[in-house]
Amino acid sequence: MIERYTRPAMGKIWAEEEKLALWLEVELALVEVLEAFEVAPFGTAERIRRGARYDVGRIAELETTLGHDVVAFLTAVAENLGPDSRFLHWGMTSYDLVDTALALRLRRGGDLLLAGIDRLREALKAKALAHKDTVAVGRTHGVHAEPTSLGLKFLLAYDEMGRNRARLARALEEAAVGKLSGAVGTFAHLEPAVEEAVMRLLRLRAAAVSTQVVPRDHHAFLLAAIAVTGASLERLATEIRNLQRTELREVEEPFGRGQKGSSAMPHKRNPVVAERVAGLARVLRGNALAALENVALWHERDITHSSVERIIFPDSFILLDYMLDLSARIIEGLVVYPEAIAANLARTGGLIYSQRVLLALVEHGLTREEAYGLVQRHAMAAWRGMGSFRELLLADPEITAHLKPADFDQLFDPGYYVRHVEAIYRRVLEPTGVQAGTPA
Repeated sequence: MIERYTRPAMGKIWAEEEKLALWLEVELALVEVLEAFEVAPFGTAERIRRGARYDVGRIAELETTLGHDVVAFLTAVAENLGPDSRFLHWGMTSYDLVDTALALRLRRGGDLLLAGIDRLREALKAKALAHKDTVAVGRTHGVHAEPTSLGLKFLLAYDEMGRNRARLARALEEAAVGKLSGAVGTFAHLEPAVEEAVMRLLRLRAAAVSTQVVPRDHHAFLLAAIAVTGASLERLATEIRNLQRTELREVEEPFGRGQKGSSAMPHKRNPVVAERVAGLARVLRGNALAALENVALWHERDITHSSVERIIFPDSFILLDYMLDLSARIIEGLVVYPEAIAANLARTGGLIYSQRVLLALVEHGLTREEAYGLVQRHAMAAWRGMGSFRELLLADPEITAHLKPADFDQLFDPGYYVRHVEAIYRRVLEPTGVQAGTPA
């Protein structure tokens, strides 16, 4: 992934140095187990641990000649070990090492992703609680529908990201699988008990059955969970982008002191961070598709997945980590404009209360079709600018025969639509031990 989108902690996990360090960790774990199984003499593991050194440049030099990265690594390490080096990679095939180390890498990267989701959820919860009673117009198809609570938008995202966290945690656990079953997965050169002991040392699960590689459905599931999380971030970013449009301007992503919105137009304050999140979500979806393509390998293994995974694993983890940070910063610093929210709520002159009027007429004895026709006629007239919706209704004797003028104060009350918000908050937040209305 390009440096622009790489945060230091996640970037370190996917650096070449970290990969080699994890390879050595797996090799050392095997030597410790070989010693316990009396295959390697006592003290071998400690001597190798003290003496194992390698130079990244030397490994790259060897790979140029050998054409094999794992062999180059083992050769470089063995150059500093002497006779003990014969116990490195004992009975293993390359992907015993690569896949087991990959599982360690995925777990470490996954811890950062889960922490990023937790931070974003805290920001969303704070905004949801702060704006629980802020009534705003709801929109369906981009058109004014009925009033809603601004806080519900954030509560929805909070709940959605909770599902993403659960999915991602499950996928990370499923991918925490290693193998030492050999060239075609038959344990021809190492006993299953050796594999299980090594995995216990590394805090991984041994694959129940494998070929030369851990089956790639594990990894496809993980990349899919990452892509779904990215899609949720895109949904949140799209909402922010839409609410920031000049015609609405109900909220606005943070705009820093000295920031420039356009090279040509000094007035511009664009939702560029939210747009970046939305754009990068597309990359995650593409990577998930590539992971699915990697599942169907030839026989016990071919190498078509390898080159793909050198790209999609680091890129997906680095991008989601970055997108979570951007999203948290947007929500933490989000600017809300209550006056614009109130103005937009009133913009249609009460059309957003049409369903309440419809149901009130039905309650007074009209059929639904009769009531719908009456209300729609005046609603369409109001859309055409022939008067305010409320005034048109009050001027119709067919309506005032059933509804008194005083009824309209209740029918046109925006607070009616958020009377159950407290119950929704309790349903979402109480399982976590947080009561709705608790100060953030």
